[in-house]
Amino acid sequence: MERHERLAIRHQLLKKLRDSFLYNSEPTFTLSSGRQSRYYIDCKKVTLDGECAYLIARLVLDAIADDQVDAIGGMTLGADPIAVATAVVSFQEDRPLSAFVVRKEPKTHGTTAYIEGPLPRGSRIVVVDDVLTSGASTERTIGILKEAGCEIVKVLALVDRKEGGRDRLTAAGYRVETLFTVEDLLKA
Repeated sequence: MERHERLAIRHQLLKKLRDSFLYNSEPTFTLSSGRQSRYYIDCKKVTLDGECAYLIARLVLDAIADDQVDAIGGMTLGADPIAVATAVVSFQEDRPLSAFVVRKEPKTHGTTAYIEGPLPRGSRIVVVDDVLTSGASTERTIGILKEAGCEIVKVLALVDRKEGGRDRLTAAGYRVETLFTVEDLLKA
């Protein structure tokens, strides 16, 4: 992707992400970890929007253009729209990737699997999420995927809250990239 196109896409997405950003001077938002925060990034408002999903997919494909990757996905629900949009756009761009979803708990019926989607052993994958905070849920996702015989090529998040997740995953030996940071959202 050309630099000017990447910048235009980033600008459009950043505006939408800022619209989904909620801030309060007191820590009133409960995060998935249970911790309280002064701000909340409601990424589903962006990732589930058709135009934004397409733009996110374009940026994700650009970010993994030099990587040998078979599939993309992560823990439900944050990763689902990103993975599916990226898989669809990858097909349109003649660089087909499969999408997959990791369940929070294994199915209680059928195969009792954690992972849904075409993901054979040995797949080279990108693990995605909408928001990276502590990195704990991404680390759990990676553990499930490694147990299934996948090779983790990269971890990619839409927004990094800059609360230790990148450091945690990098220290564990993973390449981590984010499209935006909380600082991008805080700038006027």
